[in-house]
Amino acid sequence: MNKIVKWSLAALSCATLLAGCGNGNDASSDGVTKENNQATDADGIRVYSAFIGVAGKELPEDNRLNKALAEVVGARAEVTWLTGQTAKERIGVMIAGGEYPDLVDASDGYSQMVDAGGFVPLEDYIDDYPNLKALYTDLEWEKIKAANDGHIYTIPQFSSVRGENMETTYGQEAFWIQKRVLQWADYPEITTVDEYFDLINAYLAEHPETDGQPTIGFEILSDDWRYFALENPPAFLAGYPNDGAAIVDPDTLEAKVYDRIPEAKEYFKKLSEQFAKGVIDPETFTAKYDQYIAKISSGRVLGMIDQNWQFEQASNSLRSQGKDELTYIPFGLVLDPSVKPQYKEAPSLNTNGGIGITISNDDIEGTLEFLDGIVSEEAMIIRSWGEEGIDYEVDEEGKFYRTEEQRANWRNTDWVDTNGLDYGYLPAYKGMLPDGINAVLPHEQPEEFRSALVDIDVEILEAYGHEKWADFMAVQDPVTPWFPIYTERGSWSNNDPAGVANQKMTEVKMKWLPQVVMGGPDKFEENWEAYMADYEANVDYKVYEDTLTEEVKRRVEVEKEILKELGE
Repeated sequence: MNKIVKWSLAALSCATLLAGCGNGNDASSDGVTKENNQATDADGIRVYSAFIGVAGKELPEDNRLNKALAEVVGARAEVTWLTGQTAKERIGVMIAGGEYPDLVDASDGYSQMVDAGGFVPLEDYIDDYPNLKALYTDLEWEKIKAANDGHIYTIPQFSSVRGENMETTYGQEAFWIQKRVLQWADYPEITTVDEYFDLINAYLAEHPETDGQPTIGFEILSDDWRYFALENPPAFLAGYPNDGAAIVDPDTLEAKVYDRIPEAKEYFKKLSEQFAKGVIDPETFTAKYDQYIAKISSGRVLGMIDQNWQFEQASNSLRSQGKDELTYIPFGLVLDPSVKPQYKEAPSLNTNGGIGITISNDDIEGTLEFLDGIVSEEAMIIRSWGEEGIDYEVDEEGKFYRTEEQRANWRNTDWVDTNGLDYGYLPAYKGMLPDGINAVLPHEQPEEFRSALVDIDVEILEAYGHEKWADFMAVQDPVTPWFPIYTERGSWSNNDPAGVANQKMTEVKMKWLPQVVMGGPDKFEENWEAYMADYEANVDYKVYEDTLTEEVKRRVEVEKEILKELGE
């Protein structure tokens, strides 16, 4: 599962949660009314309801930059987020009722929405909205259509980079370790899982407590769908990129599950040893997501494997308290030092996901005008930098910068909640603004990135010879036509043979992997054999692999055909 990346100015907080869908003709509690089937607020701003199929954080409705952006584009989105259900469950409720918000990112429920006819096909509209059209190349739009029977149902939000990729941070999966541990050990090189756990063990032995609480050596987030950080490390450790659903042989184009490779057994044996030593949190397999975040926010967790976006709010909390030494550095570990790690994804296209306009939307063109407007240069500046004179300044050469007071504001999560805007799951791009001078995101402006560094940050970057945090992770090479293949898995229904195999695979792994780890070294072989026996007996991984292999080969041929048609 791959959720990514907060793009907006409110990267220090989660996305805006605003009230209701405004389906009635009367004024709603937030002053939204409907005129000519289009909801508007008291200021005459068009209002579109939106649902995002992941969890989000509520921000005040009178958020300053939300209002500023609405004045520029003449419309705004009222966004609701997933609570108390899976994305598939929530989308299923919408389908059963036949009513949808104006905009939907269905997340794992994408195939359900498509199969139910819940999305409006957009391929006949996109050319009329130049800002949206410019998000992707002709090849990329054609690849989206090729993956969806000739249709564009959704617009990917996280795949567009304009000009130079200005990334300064690393937001993907890695083995993370606290800065204080690296400083204590005089900034060692860490390449293998053995070296990583040796360092954690050594530090833990000398620092059993943090602020009066027991120090935790290692966490593994295992709550519900977020358990991917438990089950997918073998693929990375074997030197494969984050295809998510499988590993793919670049020569034969065959997809294989990574659960049965030697690296899987070796890795989970290491975890069982560390669990027996007390290095791994004994509650790690039962803790809910909020408990996981609370432990990281306490500063007592030395390391974990995870996607950065899953624990980013905890890091932000620590930074806002001035506890930067308790935040984390990523490492792309392997088991065999001769293996080249490929954790860091190059910008890649999600052809089976994004934000879509639903059949309940009475104003398709107005909605597209809104989406087109929020990726204009003026709107992207507001979304990313804020308002000139309040959130940033401009020097005589046109370079954006922030004063110390402005930087302090944006490090303060309470201030961000009141002032920041997050349309992070609406269309956007990163990289450079059209002016060719400024980065889209403030923390990717080189001067702003450096200005935010504290002493321990400077020490670490200098010690490892890097200019920015993103340099710690080498990008995958090459980027293949099928990458990432996990998007195909999202198109399966529960009735498809591959979908059934996928569900059984998830059930078996969620049942056995905690047992394998908690059982300890003495019972590891016995538990592993039982796990593999259950896997072999109940998971039709052959149909799973064959289905993915077929899709890998299809994507390779589709790209060849599209390039030929485009004359490239």
